[in-house]
Amino acid sequence: MRGCETVYGGPGAGHIESMAILKIARMGHPVLSRPAMPVPDPTAPGIAGLIEDMIDTLKDADGAGLAAPQVHVPLRLVLFRVPPGRETAEEKPDEDSDSVQVAALESPTVLINPVIEPIGEHMVEDLEACLSLPGLAGIVPRHNHIRYRWTDTEGRNHECEAQGFHARVVQHECDHLDGILYPMRMTDLSTLTFTSELGRPEPAES
Repeated sequence: MRGCETVYGGPGAGHIESMAILKIARMGHPVLSRPAMPVPDPTAPGIAGLIEDMIDTLKDADGAGLAAPQVHVPLRLVLFRVPPGRETAEEKPDEDSDSVQVAALESPTVLINPVIEPIGEHMVEDLEACLSLPGLAGIVPRHNHIRYRWTDTEGRNHECEAQGFHARVVQHECDHLDGILYPMRMTDLSTLTFTSELGRPEPAES
């Protein structure tokens, strides 16, 4: 069994050493509102370079995930992190694909041309934020259990099941590939708030 560190390699593995902090598009920019295009060749050197720059950008922003459209590249490519202590994935072997375990990883996991399939009807509401909506957060319902498939930078296909935070972050990032920002998923916009106001005590009744 190989972990995602082996599948994708560490930062800089096999790629150019120079990396860049990319500009993150904010809500209202057209690149965030239209569907992204499939990556035609996941093994292309340009894709490897983009991934390295996205990893550097994600770490600089201290985020949980980043989609290519957020850095002004309209391609179906995302990366995400599952911090230690959060949910893990269940490995689901597939005769036609090279399945990998995607567990709690501080290093970003890269998904090229991902496809998500909800498992069951159970939805869970939780707070979400986004690098493209800095300073804001809101309560968003998501499928608690999903299966997703993707291609890696060597052209190999993979499949995983995920629950909890892992499922949420994958759904959030893949929404960007379809021009969807999390407020569009919210059912109660009154929960949209500035993160600086989170935890502030309720005013005393008068």
